[in-house]
Amino acid sequence: MELVVARIGAPNGLHGLVRLEVRTDDPAGRFAPGTVLATDPPERGPLTVAASSERQGSWYVRFTEAPDRTGAEALRGTLLLAPPEEDPEEDAWYPHELVGLPVEDTTGRHLGTVAGIERLPAQDLLVLTEEDGRRTLVPFVAEIVPLVDVPGRRVVLDPPRGLLAGDDED
Repeated sequence: MELVVARIGAPNGLHGLVRLEVRTDDPAGRFAPGTVLATDPPERGPLTVAASSERQGSWYVRFTEAPDRTGAEALRGTLLLAPPEEDPEEDAWYPHELVGLPVEDTTGRHLGTVAGIERLPAQDLLVLTEEDGRRTLVPFVAEIVPLVDVPGRRVVLDPPRGLLAGDDED
């Protein structure tokens, strides 16, 4: 299974440079010159990194297959895919590993299951399908999601009152 490591954004300049919406904690390694990345949709790739750089907290890449602005514009919105890292950190996990995990509160009460992760500019959101089928977006911050235990097959929430859809019935 390949993972999404970035989404191609707007072109920058006339020579095929594009800004990336990075979804990896190792952009320097994932976007090193010479790296070949699969794409979604697949017909837009694979793409070979010709050059990459970080400027003011954003990553910019030029691909061999898109040497000018027109080629770069055609890649906008493309997802860049790469295989998982060989030796992930001990407490690391991938979003697809969370889908289907049971969610409980800090007292052990079952709240529902993880339906996915939504990535927003400010922070990620955990998508929770509650017991009654309602969907709740939970800010994915340590204060609210204190434990993600993939090997133990559970996610623990400490939600403030009113965050969950089921809270309105209590």
